[in-house]
Amino acid sequence: MKFGAGQSVKRVEDVRLLTGKGNFTDDLQRDGMLYGVTLRSPYGHAEITAIDTSAALALPGVVAVYTHDDVADYGPIPCLVPLSAPVETPRILLAKDRVRFVGDAVAFVVAESREAARAGAEAIEVDYSELPVVASIDAAIAPGAPKIWDAAASNSLFDWAVGDAEQNAAALAASTHVTRLRIVQNRVAPTSMEVRAALGEYDAATGVYTLSTGSQGVAGMRQMLAGPVLKVDMDKVKIVTGDVGGGFGMKTFLYAEYPLVLHAAKALGRPVKWTGERGDAFQTDTHGRAMVSDAQLGFDADGLITALAVETWSDLGAYQAQYGPAIQTMAGGKIMGGVYRIPTIHNLVHGVVTNTAPVDAYRGAGRPESAYIMERLIEAAARELGIGVDEIRRRNLLTPAELPHDNGIGLTFDIGNFPAVLDKAMVQADWAGFAARKAAAAAKGLRLGRGMAYYVEIAGGGGTDEYADVRVAADGVVEMAVGTQSNGQGHETAYAQVLSEKLGIDMDDIRIVQGDTDRLEVGHGTGGSRSMAFGGGAVLASADDMIERGIALAKADLGVDEVDYADGVFRARGTNATRSLAEIATAHPGGLDGRSKYSTGKPAPTFPNGCHIAEVALDPATGKVSIERYSLVDDFGKLVNPMLVEGQIHGGVAQGLGQALFEDVVYTDDGQLVTGSFMDYGVPRADDMPPMIGFDTLGTPSPTNPLGVKGCGEAGTIGAMPSIMNAIIDALDGTQIEMPATIEKLWRAARALDLPVAAE
Repeated sequence: MKFGAGQSVKRVEDVRLLTGKGNFTDDLQRDGMLYGVTLRSPYGHAEITAIDTSAALALPGVVAVYTHDDVADYGPIPCLVPLSAPVETPRILLAKDRVRFVGDAVAFVVAESREAARAGAEAIEVDYSELPVVASIDAAIAPGAPKIWDAAASNSLFDWAVGDAEQNAAALAASTHVTRLRIVQNRVAPTSMEVRAALGEYDAATGVYTLSTGSQGVAGMRQMLAGPVLKVDMDKVKIVTGDVGGGFGMKTFLYAEYPLVLHAAKALGRPVKWTGERGDAFQTDTHGRAMVSDAQLGFDADGLITALAVETWSDLGAYQAQYGPAIQTMAGGKIMGGVYRIPTIHNLVHGVVTNTAPVDAYRGAGRPESAYIMERLIEAAARELGIGVDEIRRRNLLTPAELPHDNGIGLTFDIGNFPAVLDKAMVQADWAGFAARKAAAAAKGLRLGRGMAYYVEIAGGGGTDEYADVRVAADGVVEMAVGTQSNGQGHETAYAQVLSEKLGIDMDDIRIVQGDTDRLEVGHGTGGSRSMAFGGGAVLASADDMIERGIALAKADLGVDEVDYADGVFRARGTNATRSLAEIATAHPGGLDGRSKYSTGKPAPTFPNGCHIAEVALDPATGKVSIERYSLVDDFGKLVNPMLVEGQIHGGVAQGLGQALFEDVVYTDDGQLVTGSFMDYGVPRADDMPPMIGFDTLGTPSPTNPLGVKGCGEAGTIGAMPSIMNAIIDALDGTQIEMPATIEKLWRAARALDLPVAAE
């Protein structure tokens, strides 16, 4: 098949996006549309003693100002995985009597223009009485720390653990050697290219709310918004998502502005649009990572792992976000230890609230954090034991003969060849040539460091089923609606390839539809690298069912008992009689159409894995570090579109590199956000990336889905963070350093080691 699965087909959506014809939320215009602006708390923790909106309402163009009393009948934004029962941390739409972080929503202003709405927000007078602030994990868990939530016994809301603690402690005590590290994983902001935006509309005749917003799945957002917040039946809520400029987990979630624009639209009888600014994004988009771990890795005399113990304090922010409590526990906690042979693992996580923005899923959602801990530990252990970083991994990686393998804390790794991936990555990286490159760098006064990371992630969460809905037009164009949502990954292309190969028709005759609950009101959206495994399965199931319907119709039309299908044509067996898709669709309008469900019946994750190897050059005189070489080999099973996969890896590596070297959300002790703009918050630029990323794969097809694919969207980030940091630590002769490895931090470390600098 010309454009079938397995080929590097150019993205069909790129022509639209690159010629300015994309349809993002802020592009939407409606007659009579009003504009909203949110007034946010300037304090990290305070009581609201009074709000005066009269000056705002008197301004030209201001139509309405809403405070808590106006929206008190709506429910709070739900936490879907509370682990702290009976302690609740309700995120109401507009603060009633207390704000808990800088950016907490206090009022919502609606006006004829954005400028008037901003002026209205600035004119509102709010009297605050400041309260004590705990803006870090250490401050929150300190003895006698002021509580953020009065109903809680302390700011540590829950303890979550997997593994046998006593067995684990005994194994560590009996170990010949134990490597111990305290590992800090910096808080990061998603910084999607497209900021959040929402357009609310209300049809008084039908009572239907319509929300247009950039999301990672309209069906899930509709379910969260309708009953829990708006308190209406789901058939009274429609959600539409057009093009989305980056999600990274953050656009999965419900934010206060979404029900607020709907409330205002209903109250005022006019459409209302809110578009966040970059300051809104830094303050209120859910952050990622934000954790501190004490980790121990035990070994016997042969360098084999005996036990792994990790205790983590996870920063939840001021509120338990929708999936926030699950990220370091159920999402990442059960994959701790990776694909190494570890007899006993114990992982303990404390969920801690602080006066900061809520923390939730961010590209990888717990899996990068777990891989980072393990790969930092094993490389430090190799240095302490005098074993090569490749050899210590080779001794401890599970072999194909040992699979399937139960890791003892909730996961069974099904298939893979981890040692072969490691060996292939070393060839890709020219492992043997490193010594010569290091000597050449030293001659220039540079310190060359090399870091390795072997990662694994659990992909495909967020539901055990997915849906697809097919319609065939009279001209033979096949329209397939899917329940997942592209945020830039290229779903329109990848799904069309799968369908093109299955139906034997050209991709030009296929249209992929997503993001409209009127078209497909079910589905689990995009997140956790699940789309091709589940969405692809649904596309195949829907195509199979369509073919069966077509065969039945063709039998009746042709008056025969046996009909075959191939390449868009139904053929009577043993004759020249045929009917095309277009002819069947014309003769039987809607006869080919239908909805299909693909279900695994039980959790069926895939386990993407791979080996990343980074080489960095450090200038001790300045602290400047550059990524000189970056090589990787991944196991993603079968690749639907290798070019799209490689693009996903490049983007993931950029985000991992960003966290390793630049990104850090910083709050002052009184909860003020220091890094609230791109002037303050560092993100990688093009010249920070390695000159080339050596990309290769060694795929073992996943047995859990019909395409044999494994998720790839988060893998680059998971491998990049530890490989780059391990390379920097190697350049510093094993001195442990935490992310982000900024120029100043590296310069100080080099000075402390008295590393030689190049002669003038």
